[in-house]
Amino acid sequence: MSGFLVVQTDFGLQDGAVNAMYGVAYQVSPTLIINNLTHEIEPYNIHDASYRLLQAVSYWPAGTVFVSVVDPGVGSTRRSVVAELSGGQYVITPDNGTLTYLAQYIGIKEVRQIDEEIQRLPGSSESHTFHGRDVYVYNGARLASGKVGFVELGNKIATSELVAFSLVTPLQNENTITGTIDITDIRFGSLWTNIPVDFFKKWQVEYGQRLLVKIYYQDVVRYQDEVVFGRSFAQVAPKEAVLYINSLLNVGLGINLDSFSKVYQIGTGNDWTIELTQI
Repeated sequence: MSGFLVVQTDFGLQDGAVNAMYGVAYQVSPTLIINNLTHEIEPYNIHDASYRLLQAVSYWPAGTVFVSVVDPGVGSTRRSVVAELSGGQYVITPDNGTLTYLAQYIGIKEVRQIDEEIQRLPGSSESHTFHGRDVYVYNGARLASGKVGFVELGNKIATSELVAFSLVTPLQNENTITGTIDITDIRFGSLWTNIPVDFFKKWQVEYGQRLLVKIYYQDVVRYQDEVVFGRSFAQVAPKEAVLYINSLLNVGLGINLDSFSKVYQIGTGNDWTIELTQI
């Protein structure tokens, strides 16, 4: 194993939860290299947890173990799983939809169900509300350090059995592209869509070209304007909107030196549709 352990939660850093998880991991192996993906996922937001994994996983080497704990069903009958991805990375997480984006865009080779009663931090059997510490990071540290093998963590289950939420497929015709707003670039408020750069290549969209942009919330128009396609934000004046290709090679929509999501009160998810039309 690589010795890399990457942790994501919705816990925040205002109390000792994340620090306790680090402590458990270092007790398993003091030589682990532990990194944070983020601990600022909105509480219970499984969709965003899934997307943030997609944003980061492929840039880490094979053998890296990701632990993602956004777990509104902790202590219930929901399963705990470990997935081996096509790139050789591993993800330990509740089976609650967190693996949806990875299954769709990265690929999952194999999944095993972790027995929470056996594969857990010694002395934690009476704790039922902190599986992030007692099950997920404990087993993540064991796997990342090579103290346990992937197949030893549990019985194999079919990837088709994983819990998943629905993803909308972007569509393109001669004059119109439609997609969804998957997530925001949180600090800067840009909108990240599921529209791939290949759609723009097929249209042969050039920098400086304007497209008509409409954003709908449940079929009600919330934004409509002509927006320039730019290489970066610097290609437009401050406070001007711009279409661009983001770091995941999908179409983004932002405002130079301002937050598009705040200015226009735009949200994310399948209810938010973006439509691009050639002018």
